[in-house]
Amino acid sequence: MQWGFMSFTHILSLVLSCGITAGLYFLLKNKSIRTQTAVLGVLSFSGISAIIFNLVSWSSPLEYLPLHLCSLTALILPLCVFTRNNVLCNLSILWSLGAILALVVNTAQAEYEILSWTFAFYYFPHTFEFAIPVLLFTLKLARKEIKYIWTSIGITLAAFTLIHFINLLLNQHCMVNNLLGPSGNVIQVNFMYSLRPENPVLDFFYRLIPHPYWYMWLAIPVMAAYLVPIYAREIVGAVKKHRK
Repeated sequence: MQWGFMSFTHILSLVLSCGITAGLYFLLKNKSIRTQTAVLGVLSFSGISAIIFNLVSWSSPLEYLPLHLCSLTALILPLCVFTRNNVLCNLSILWSLGAILALVVNTAQAEYEILSWTFAFYYFPHTFEFAIPVLLFTLKLARKEIKYIWTSIGITLAAFTLIHFINLLLNQHCMVNNLLGPSGNVIQVNFMYSLRPENPVLDFFYRLIPHPYWYMWLAIPVMAAYLVPIYAREIVGAVKKHRK
């Protein structure tokens, strides 16, 4: 059975992701911090296992370097859980947006068989990349602060800009050295989609700003719109404090 896009199976999988998150919350809410950390810590390595799976499974490690946003999230999640660093934990809230979009806008993965390892190493790591940041804050293992809204956006833009230049350098290296992928074509990477869109949401951005790199800056208002309701209580509290 294929996963599909907005099929019954796909929608059911999205409900399951929410159910896993809610189930973990109710399972852990009355447990000790040590137990909460241990459980979330184990789950936080699911993304790293997916990175390793992709690097060794597709005979083209250059195309599967951990330079997409979800891979970056996978790399910081264990640090978030075990250090509970506020900068990283607040950053994980924003980066969990990438995991949500990867699960919802799954057009490139719609043909995955749901009983395959390929599906498992895509679906579950993305589910936990959404769930763990939520649980860190609902279980009060981390603290939301307004100042981290712009810090998180700034770190994301810096990472995006760096990875854009990595894309350019890697693609030039592959062209000069005629490095071929499994398809027989010269490898051309597009980490964090800085060079071209690869899903319907990014297609819309590219129609508005048809230029590599710059079109993704339209994600800034999306990031802000995503974070404002999440930090609504903190924003309201800050406004009330300022008025006193």
